[in-house]
Amino acid sequence: MHLFKTTTALVTLAVLVSPPAFAREMAAVTRLDSRTVELDRGDTAPVSVWISADTQIDEGDQRVAATAKDRKLKLDIPADERRYVILLGENGHTTVVAERVLPLQQGSNFRDVGGYVTRDGKTVRWDKAFRSGAMPLLTDADYALIGQLHIDSVVDLRSIEEREVAPDLVDDHTGAMFIANDYSLKPLMARFGKGNGENMYSGMEKMLVPQFRSLFRRLLADEGAVIYHCSAGQDRTGIATGLLYDVLGVDRETILKDYHLSTELRRPQWEMPQVDPKDYPNNPLVQMYMANKDKPMKAEPLYSPSGASFLAQFFTYLDQTYGGSEGYLKQALGMSDADLAKLRGVMLK
Repeated sequence: MHLFKTTTALVTLAVLVSPPAFAREMAAVTRLDSRTVELDRGDTAPVSVWISADTQIDEGDQRVAATAKDRKLKLDIPADERRYVILLGENGHTTVVAERVLPLQQGSNFRDVGGYVTRDGKTVRWDKAFRSGAMPLLTDADYALIGQLHIDSVVDLRSIEEREVAPDLVDDHTGAMFIANDYSLKPLMARFGKGNGENMYSGMEKMLVPQFRSLFRRLLADEGAVIYHCSAGQDRTGIATGLLYDVLGVDRETILKDYHLSTELRRPQWEMPQVDPKDYPNNPLVQMYMANKDKPMKAEPLYSPSGASFLAQFFTYLDQTYGGSEGYLKQALGMSDADLAKLRGVMLK
C-alpha cells in the first residue's frame, strides 16, 4: 500500500534554472554539514549575497559577498537556524532562496514548498507553506527550529486512526491552530488494496474534500505559515501539493520531479512511534504495521506497475473529470475566481 511505504534515505536537492527536464528554481541551497550550506545560484552574474532571518533585506542582516561572481558559494548557516539567502543584483532585483528540506533531527520529508518558478516567471514564495510526513517524534531542537517558521496553523490530512497512534504536538509547542477533519482509514486502506495498481489516486480527491478545503482556506487566510501533512508526506500530501503548484502555474514536469523526491526524503523511523498493539486492538494502522514489522522499511518509488507516475495519472484523471486542477478547486472545494486570484497573490512573488 503506497500510502504508507517507507524509506531511510535522505538526500539533498540542488536544481537550478535549467532545461525543462529539471525542476525550475532560481537558485538552490544544499546543506553540507551542521554549520555549512552550499549556495548554487546557476550563473556568475555579480550579486551581493545576504543572509537573513526572513525574506527581506533588513538592518542587521549579514552581507557575505559584495560582488560574488562564483556560481557556488559555501555559507555559514547553522542547522538550528532557519535562514534565507537573498541575492541582490546590480539592477536591484532580489532572489530569495532557502533550504527546501529542513534539517530536523527526527522529522520526515519536512520541506518548504517555496522557490519554484512558474510558467509566467513568478516564484512560489518561501516561508508560506511547509509539507511533511507525520511528526510524532520531533525533538526539542526540532520544535525550536519549527518555532522560527512563524506557523499559524497545522492542517493534518490523516485519519482518526492515524492521529490516535501518532498525534501532532507542533500546535502545543508553537501555539498554532490545529485543524483535522475526522474520517476512518479503513475505506482508504481497502481502496489501496484493490485494483491493478494503476490510477491509485483517482477518487481520493472526493474522499479528502474537507481536508483540502481546510488547507486552501488557511493558505487564503494568509495569517502565517501553514504546515500540512499526512503519514508519509507523499500521497495525500503529494496530491495537495500537486494541486497547489498546478493552480499557481508551476509546470507539471517540475511538479512531478518534486513529488518523486518523497521516495528519497522520507525517514520512516520518525513517522510512527513504538506502540503495543494490544493497546490498539481495533486500529487498522497498527495492525498493518505489525503485519509488516519484520520487513525492511523502505519507500517504493511512486510509480504504477506500467511505469507511470501516480501523480501524472492523477493529473490526467483531473483533466478529464474536472477540466484540470482549477476546475477541481472550483467544483469540489467551492473556490471562486477571486479566491484563486488571491491565492496566487499570497503564494507568488
